[in-house]
Amino acid sequence: MTIFMLFHDTALRKSFFNIVGGTTMTFRVRRLLSLLILIVSFFSIQSCTFEAPGISVKTYREPAIVLEEADRQQKEMTEAIKQMSSTKENSVFKEKNGVPEYIVGPGDVISINYWTPSRDEGFKQTVYTTTVRPDGKISFIYADDIKVVGYTAGEIDDILTGLSQKYMRDPRIEVAVKEFKSKSVLLSGQINSLLQSSNSGPGKYPLLGKTRVLDIIVTAGGYISGKDTGNADLRQVELVRQGKRYSLNLYNAMFRGDVSDNVVLDNGDIIAVPELPTYAERVYVFGQVNSQGILRLRDSQDLLNAISLSGGTTPVAVKSDIKIIREYKERQGKPLILSANLDQILLQGDLTQNIRLKDGDVVYVPRSVIGDINEFIAILAPSLDFLMYRPVEFRSNYMLDQSKLRW
Repeated sequence: MTIFMLFHDTALRKSFFNIVGGTTMTFRVRRLLSLLILIVSFFSIQSCTFEAPGISVKTYREPAIVLEEADRQQKEMTEAIKQMSSTKENSVFKEKNGVPEYIVGPGDVISINYWTPSRDEGFKQTVYTTTVRPDGKISFIYADDIKVVGYTAGEIDDILTGLSQKYMRDPRIEVAVKEFKSKSVLLSGQINSLLQSSNSGPGKYPLLGKTRVLDIIVTAGGYISGKDTGNADLRQVELVRQGKRYSLNLYNAMFRGDVSDNVVLDNGDIIAVPELPTYAERVYVFGQVNSQGILRLRDSQDLLNAISLSGGTTPVAVKSDIKIIREYKERQGKPLILSANLDQILLQGDLTQNIRLKDGDVVYVPRSVIGDINEFIAILAPSLDFLMYRPVEFRSNYMLDQSKLRW
């Protein structure tokens, strides 16, 4: 039973003071017991009201292992995207004398034009169309079970010409791919579905040769833009290849001339063009500021900017104990708590306190010094849960209300 429970119960309290104040105890015992009560009370109060105030932004550094891992992953992705963008050969095409040529596969339809001698016309042209069988072979007038899978149209021409030379002098043969069916990509997301074209919008599209991401998007109808909602986010286009995910910035390719992320597609690739978030990356500012709300991260990249855009602090704000709640969602409700001293920024020019903000950060300006961090988070948890896990209906309605969001 704690000392607070003892004093809360009236009967116990009376009994306790009767014992302490009674004649049954000596003065020395009563004195020692009183001292014990004071000591227990002190530590009980300490444990309830004084907790670690959070990590100072002056000393906080991202864990080295986290930074190193993120840097390593980013370098690996950048290098992989670079290779995919500059490749001269994959399962769809290969270069012959500097020209990319489609590689024939099962299901493709090829046409074979050949000329045979004719008494009346000199040479008679014949067009022979055939589908590449699942085993990768075709039959021709001069041979059966000819393997064509893995070869380009030009290479198949050479193969058939060589076989025909056994039966005719100087054979003339031309091979072309008529229908491309063996290789394709899946396109999803914010792609225009054109009324005048049935072959547009999200779906499966054949690869006809060396094709880049923007090529297939344009072929499918282009990305959605210029609308109130549903516009494509070209900065976050996702490519999935053989189970690995890559993030492509096609905005740079479209508007800045940087085509490094406009990669060459391979068979089986999946491209997802996401919707541009109505409010994109954001931070939240609450507490003793003149205008609480949500800010775009690109407008409020550090603490000072965020508070300034929120109209500054109120007269009762405790500017020496501002809290930044970070990674609430990522840490399952046990966020990183950072403490910053706005007075030192404004009065002493200490810019080490002006921490750079991240997407999802919550800046809280308190009315009084926050002693118990755990209690502080427990009180804010319902509001934070609402912000981080709010229903789609609320998000749509709230984000579109320009009176609530400061653009």
